[in-house]
Amino acid sequence: MDQAPPDIPRGETDRMIAEVEAFTPAEALARVREAESRDAERPGHREPMIVNLGPQHPSTHGVLRLITQLDGEIIRDIHPVIGYLHTGIEKQCENKTYWQAITLVTRMDYLAPFYNIHAYTQAAEKLLDLRVPPRAQYLRVIMSELNRISSHLVWLGTSGLELGAITIFFYSYREREKALDLFEMIAGERMNTRYFQVGGCADDMPPGFEKRLRALLDELPARIDEYEDLLSQNPIWLERTKGVGILPAEQLIDLGVTGPALRAAGVDLDLRKRTPYSSYEHFEFDVPLGTTGDAYDRYSVRMRELRESVKIIEQALDGLPEGPHIADDRKVVLPPRAELATSMESLIHHFKLVTEGFTVPEGEAYVAVESPRGELGCYLVSDGGPKPYRCHVRDPSFVNLQALRPMAKNAYLADLITMIGSLDNVMGGVDR
Repeated sequence: MDQAPPDIPRGETDRMIAEVEAFTPAEALARVREAESRDAERPGHREPMIVNLGPQHPSTHGVLRLITQLDGEIIRDIHPVIGYLHTGIEKQCENKTYWQAITLVTRMDYLAPFYNIHAYTQAAEKLLDLRVPPRAQYLRVIMSELNRISSHLVWLGTSGLELGAITIFFYSYREREKALDLFEMIAGERMNTRYFQVGGCADDMPPGFEKRLRALLDELPARIDEYEDLLSQNPIWLERTKGVGILPAEQLIDLGVTGPALRAAGVDLDLRKRTPYSSYEHFEFDVPLGTTGDAYDRYSVRMRELRESVKIIEQALDGLPEGPHIADDRKVVLPPRAELATSMESLIHHFKLVTEGFTVPEGEAYVAVESPRGELGCYLVSDGGPKPYRCHVRDPSFVNLQALRPMAKNAYLADLITMIGSLDNVMGGVDR
C-alpha cells in the first residue's frame, strides 16, 4: 500500500460531511468544479472525496450507510450511519405480555431467530425461577446449532458473491434451504419462529424430523469439504482476504467485539464453554480459533464452526432424554392442545394466557447466549405484572460494527467490502 497521507482532523471531517449532506445537486456540481480549478492551480494536491456507500447497497449486508472519506483509493475515515431499519422492538416488548413479546424478539437478528428467543425465554425463566425439562434443553441445543449452520451458510454465500465467488452462493444456499425446511417442519415457519417458549419448546419433534435431520448431518461434512475446495486455496480468495481487516485482540476486546470476529484473533471466548447453558456442558466440541485476526481467519473460524455444530447436534440426538418438551406449570405454560376439545377449564386457561399473559415476580435478569455473531444477551426487568417493565437486548451485530471504522482506516476501498462481510453484521439486530 502507498504511504498514507496525514490524518485530517476529526472536526474538519465532520464539517465536510455536514456540508456534503446539505448540498443541492447544483451546489454539489459547483463545488466539484471549484475543487477541480483549485487542484489545477496546485499540482500534486487533491481534496479528499466524501462518498456514500449505502444505505441501499447490497454489500452493506442490510440498510447500512457508510460516509466514506477517500484519498484516491485509500480510505482516510469512515462513519457508519445506522437507524434505517429501526423497528423499536425493545419498546414494543414493554407494551406486550411476556408471552406475546416472543414474536417480536425473534425478528431482531432475522438470520438467527432461535438465538433471539433463546436469550429472551431464558431471562423470563430466570425471573420465574422456572426449571426447563432436560428434553426441552436438548431440543433447544439442536435447533440453535442448526440455526448456526444456516446463518453461517448465508454469510458464506453472500460474502463469496461480493468478492466474485458466484458458485459458492449456489452451493451454500442449497444446504441452507434444507435447514429452513427442517425449521418449517418442527415450528411451522421457515424464519421468525416462536418454537422456544417460556418453559421449554412449543412441541416435540414431529414424525420423520429426526430422520431428515440426520440425513442432512450425514451430508454436511462432504458439502463443507466442497466449500473449502472452492475457496480455501483459491488464489483470488486468498488475495482478497489474507491480511485484510486486521485489528489486535486487545483493541477488539476494548470495543466489546465477540463471536467469530474475536476468536479469529486468537481469543478463546465462547459462552457455550465459558458459561454453559441449556445443557451445553454435556457436549464435547472444540472452539475454533485464528491467529492473525484477518478476514481469512474469520472465514476459517466459521467454516470449522460448521463442523463443530454438526458434532453437537449428533450428540444431542444420540443422548436426547425422554420426558416432556415443556415445563408442567399451568400458570405459565399453555395447556396441551388435545385438552382444548374436552376441557372447558383448559380452554379458558389457554384464552387467558394468550390474551392476558402470566405475571412475573419483581426483579431483573440478564441471560446471554452464543449466537452466530457473538454474545447475544437479553436484560429483563419485571415490576410484578404481565409485561416487561424494561427489555433490552445486547445484539453482537451492533457492538461488533464499532470495529469497522478502525479496521477500515488507511485500507483500500475495495477491501472495505471484504471487511463488512467478514464481520457478518445483521442490520435487524443493529437497529432493533
